[in-house]
Amino acid sequence: MNQPNASPVAAPLTAPITAFAEWRDYFALLKPRVMTLVVFTAACAMIAAPGSIHPVLGFTAILCIAVAAGAAGALNQWYEADIDALMKRTANRPLPAGRINPGEALNFAIALAVGSVAIIGVALNWAAAFWLAVSILFYVIVYTVWLKRRTPQNIVIGGAAGAFPVIVGWAAVTGDTALLPWLLFAIIFLWTPPHFWALALFMEADYSKAGVPMLPVTHGMANTRRQILAYSVLLVPVSIAPAVLGLTGWIYGGSAIALGLVFLAMALRVSRSQTQRAADMIAEKQLFKFSLVYLAALFGALVVDRLVFA
Repeated sequence: MNQPNASPVAAPLTAPITAFAEWRDYFALLKPRVMTLVVFTAACAMIAAPGSIHPVLGFTAILCIAVAAGAAGALNQWYEADIDALMKRTANRPLPAGRINPGEALNFAIALAVGSVAIIGVALNWAAAFWLAVSILFYVIVYTVWLKRRTPQNIVIGGAAGAFPVIVGWAAVTGDTALLPWLLFAIIFLWTPPHFWALALFMEADYSKAGVPMLPVTHGMANTRRQILAYSVLLVPVSIAPAVLGLTGWIYGGSAIALGLVFLAMALRVSRSQTQRAADMIAEKQLFKFSLVYLAALFGALVVDRLVFA
């Protein structure tokens, strides 16, 4: 069992700076694939929120949320350049590969973070700005700096960082929050552990090599599979709650039930798996891929439901 070494500052890169960075390298710092899902769920929350927003202001809000998510991703990569260099999945990122100077990456990320919060505050409202700042700080300080290298529960608590954008999107339209966006927050919060632990199961060797205390490394694969099922069981009723409470219509409710049953079935299959070889983890890889489809389809159903029953 590998024990992580907590590091108060980012460790030096293992590769020297070899050339001027291209725009693609700075774009890669933003973790665009992660950003896509964050922006999508925030946009869905904006559409589901009561009232309306001018298209220009709506675009501004989405742009600020995207930039803030990218800033958080860049700060995460700056701080974790040392462990990224040890993992096959992340070794070619701009910082461990030596294509961007750490100081430049840090300044770039801070500028994006401060700018996105300031602009959404001035252009829309300061409630949205507050929650956007919270989302950045939570991901960087609570998850990346405090939890990631210290506890196998890092992704559980840190999952809140990916859930805050729905609060930001709702607040951008209404200027406050309500029960529905917090239920959407809870859905993403509970979705994150089974989604990420499914990945961690077949990437366990990478995390072990880097000394990151992901659950499969510290508690074994059998325990991780049980935890995936446990969180999936919690996820389904929470995902149905908006319909049960009358906050959405039957389109969302029916979709939540159908998608939840498939998610549960796949999680159950993972919990019964005993394979230890990453190459043989078919059920785990299928759950990881479906979890992305699940969240996108669930929030898509929320939008359709809102447009039909508005």
